[in-house]
Amino acid sequence: MGLREIVNNEMKESMKSGDKTRLETMRSLRAAILEFEKSGENMVLTPEVELKILNAAVKKRKESIDVFRSAGRAESVAKEEAELAILMEYMPKQLNNDEIAAVVSKIAAEVGASSKADFGKLMPAVMKELKGKADGGAVKSAVEKFLGNA
Repeated sequence: MGLREIVNNEMKESMKSGDKTRLETMRSLRAAILEFEKSGENMVLTPEVELKILNAAVKKRKESIDVFRSAGRAESVAKEEAELAILMEYMPKQLNNDEIAAVVSKIAAEVGASSKADFGKLMPAVMKELKGKADGGAVKSAVEKFLGNA
């Protein structure tokens, strides 16, 4: 079942159960899907595109949480955190720092990266491998740590 079907089913269930937060989150996700389909791109909702849409929604919530927290808006922070938790249910399992470091070591050996000068060679290869499985900031930190210790 694709993301569109999942979102539509979740919206129906949320309306029946009265879960306004989940309903609002699913509506915003559906809007992002429709926006993509009307954008004129290839308009095919592949698993890669679905992941891209989910990542964008997650990133938006994380940025909003930071902004609201710095503005002292606790109620808005709580709302965004609740929506983020709902979105994370549909994301692939995120790797922890040790798992990211293991992937960085493996790919560094494959591409021959051993110094800080190889950052531009190693980072894209690692991001390609970990697309959707790890936060970009965590990957960057792991790559910098690996190259700093190499």
